[in-house]
Order: sequence, then structure tokens, then C-alpha cells
Amino acid sequence: MPLLADDHVKNSGTPESAAERQKRTSDRFLFPRWTNLLGPLSAVAVVGGIAYLTVLITAGFHPRNSAIGYSPEQPVPYSHALHVGELGMDCRYCHTTVEEAAFASVPAAEVCMNCHKSVHTESAKLLLVRESYAAGKTIPWIKVHDLADYSYFDHSAHVNAGVGCVSCHGRVDRMEVVSQQEKLTMSWCLECHRHPEPHLRFREEVTNMAWVPDEDPEVLGARLRKVHDINPSTDCTTCHR
Repeated sequence: MPLLADDHVKNSGTPESAAERQKRTSDRFLFPRWTNLLGPLSAVAVVGGIAYLTVLITAGFHPRNSAIGYSPEQPVPYSHALHVGELGMDCRYCHTTVEEAAFASVPAAEVCMNCHKSVHTESAKLLLVRESYAAGKTIPWIKVHDLADYSYFDHSAHVNAGVGCVSCHGRVDRMEVVSQQEKLTMSWCLECHRHPEPHLRFREEVTNMAWVPDEDPEVLGARLRKVHDINPSTDCTTCHR
């Protein structure tokens, strides 16, 4: 129990001086007055942090902010509706690496000139193609489906498992200008990894945008999943390496 001022008089026999009282008081540690604000400020920070995270997560996963509809103007006005939809070109003619590599290559000028050396040879729309071909340079195509750098995606794994191009890219064969059709978010990917059946098809139909199964996609998908032993991982390290 702390001693009162009178107790010091009784114990020592002499009154405590002002200097002694000051020394005794200064020996005790006292928090500065501004620390009285820490309690209220901490409460505000916690409430504000929760509100901020709620808004951030809600807004971040909203379709308007997940690049759905992103459709950049390309350096060459290439129409998938014409080349794929009308002329019947296979996706792999231009995107040659989808079955063998993690990335889907974009066509070099040489690929375009395989046809355009003799088709629309003077078209103003193809001027950049001809110039790139003559100079041995690449065409600066703009990536549409651009995943975050911390996400790993392997095109070959999906294509060889029988996941159709249309599942992620939509009906590209109907697009004059390619646009992003799906969210491509982590939750969207996990939905498919946990339940891939509706997206599985015969491997020879992977690039066929118009293909429709003759039976319930769930039934066909379940059978193909069993035949090809398809068990997509949902482990974090599958996509975040």
C-alpha cells in the first residue's frame, strides 16, 4: 500500500520536503498524456480496416472490375468471325503452342503472310503485316486474356485434358474483335477444378467452337474424366509457384 504524505512524517520523524516529494514522484514511470488517445484510435483503425477490406474484396471481385468485356484495339484489325467463323481456320494454325506449352503463342507476320502473299496483297489494313514481314519484326499484338503475374496457367494441360477453348474464351468464332468473356478469377478457376465435368469434351473437339455433345454434358464429362483420369488440383502451389 503506498505511503501517504503524513506517513512519511510519522516514519521519518521529520516532514517530507518538496524536493524529496518531487524525487519520489519522478521515480515512478508515467505515460505521456497523448497515449490516452491510443484506445479510441485503435478502435477506429480496427473498424476502418474491416470496412476497407470489405469494400476492397467486394469491388475487386465484381465483374465490372474483373476485365470482363475488355476488348483492346489491335494493331491489325483481325476478325476471328471471318477467319474462324466463316473460313473455318483452326485455332492452332495461329496459336501453335497450345497443345505443347503453357502459353498460347500469337502469330508472327510469317503466319499471316502464308495467305496474304496472294490474298488482299494491297489491303491498307494489312500494311503493318507486310512491313513487319519485310523487316523481320513481330507484330505488337495486345494481350486480351492477361492473368496476374502471380498466377500460373498451362494451356497444354487444359487442352490435352479436353477443356474446350470456348470454356474460357467464349465464342471467338463470332467476334470481330476479341473480348474477355469470363472473370478469370481464382474462385472461377476453382469452380472448374472442383467440378470440371461440364467443360470436358472429346479432345478432337477442343477447338470446335460450335460443338455440342449428343448427351448430357455432365454425363459425358464424368465418363471422360474417368477414362482420362482427370483430377484437377486445388492446391495453392498449382497456380501460385
